Amino acid sequence: MSKYVLAMILIPLVGCFLIPLVGRISKQLRNAFALLLAVATFAAGIPLLMYIAAGNPEFVIRYYLFDFLSIVFVVDGLAVFVACVSSFISALIVLYSIGYISHYENQDEYFLIVIMFVGAMMGLVFSANLFILYTFWEISAIACWRLIGFFRGNDTVWKANKAFLITVLGALVMLVGFIMLYNEKGTADLTLLKGQNVSAFVMLLMLFGILSKSATLPLQVWLPDAGVAPTPVTAILHAAVLVKIGIYVFARIFSSTLIMPDFWHTWLPVLLAASTLVSAGAAFVENDIKRIIAYSTISQIGFIFLGLAIGSPLGVAGAVLYILVHGLGKAGLFLCAGIVEQKTHVKDIRKLGGLIKTMPVTAVAFALCAFSIMGIPPLGGFFSKFQVISATAAAGKTWIAGFFILGAVMTMLYLIRVFNMVFLGDHRGDEKTASVKEGSATMVVTVAILAGLSLVIGFLMNYPMNFITLAQTTMHGLVK
Repeated sequence: MSKYVLAMILIPLVGCFLIPLVGRISKQLRNAFALLLAVATFAAGIPLLMYIAAGNPEFVIRYYLFDFLSIVFVVDGLAVFVACVSSFISALIVLYSIGYISHYENQDEYFLIVIMFVGAMMGLVFSANLFILYTFWEISAIACWRLIGFFRGNDTVWKANKAFLITVLGALVMLVGFIMLYNEKGTADLTLLKGQNVSAFVMLLMLFGILSKSATLPLQVWLPDAGVAPTPVTAILHAAVLVKIGIYVFARIFSSTLIMPDFWHTWLPVLLAASTLVSAGAAFVENDIKRIIAYSTISQIGFIFLGLAIGSPLGVAGAVLYILVHGLGKAGLFLCAGIVEQKTHVKDIRKLGGLIKTMPVTAVAFALCAFSIMGIPPLGGFFSKFQVISATAAAGKTWIAGFFILGAVMTMLYLIRVFNMVFLGDHRGDEKTASVKEGSATMVVTVAILAGLSLVIGFLMNYPMNFITLAQTTMHGLVK
């Protein structure tokens, strides 16, 4: 199985540098090659998925250099699940990008950085050495910076720099925590740190980096501004890679390796409740469609973090399931918004309306993805949110559960508002935007696939839940 792990990491990280060379031959060949790299990355994960699903134990790959920089990859249910979800959604986004990015310059750079981004995620997911994990973390930050600033305008570059500074500062603080943990424990190998306690201060340092990358209050301010990037980029940031990096590292370090101080079991849910409600409130008053969906991401990330912080079997199951469900639904919402924006050249939902008449596929896809994010039964979002909130109440944090129920209701209201303003009623904008048609074939097919999966997964819940049960076995927090 080791070769499949290396393939998931090296195919995108090495292959991305060949994209500009292929682009010199043919634009169409470059597009096909970029898509091939993304699909091959996901395909390499399928044998790993089958291996873990068959009940085989986790395994560790080690390449000894010197102590604190030995390359260690861990392959277990959690790592394989997140790697496969991220690579699958990323492959769909690359497919969508073929139609979306065809109108812009610097396409070779775009596909190179996107595929590099995917490779950084794969390397981070399997890394079990804190310093190697940090290296992939920073590669993702560089890719994020270039992609947010892709259009090169002054405002765009400023917002890209803002995202870079906040996430890199958070990463440097986290690195200090890693160094302190290494000095205290004598190793940076997570496989050797299982079940060990960590001080509240070291936890704070590492949590600072995690919250900055996952755009959680009070370090969330860069994510809504990242909407200046091309829409497929925002989908990757929100649904497939970037904010999921913070969630995954929290799960890897604090749900399956180190034991959190009791202090954080009390106060972290409070912080997450505040982040969920504040960002949901911001989504209510925002009129830019991409910024509304961005604030929704910040709000929904709170549900995933909460399930992991509670640490019970039900809470962790709901959190891991929502990584999948949120990835599918949120990618669909952003990509539908991208079709609307590219065809109408309008982001303000007050200047749209009635688009269901001319964009029926996009409208239905947006509705299905929104229903999943809202948690409408029987879609997957209902089961994941129900599990997280139930686990929170069962842990005695009833008032925290109440805040998250309120957050779920607010999610429903602001997404209904967006759908109503964009797709229903009479058109309120320029006459030219009233007669727009659907996006390109690759764009429409991608959103249709994401919408279909958001719907179907609710009826086939046993399949992801069976695998999530295996992923839970790596998390020592379940003994609580």
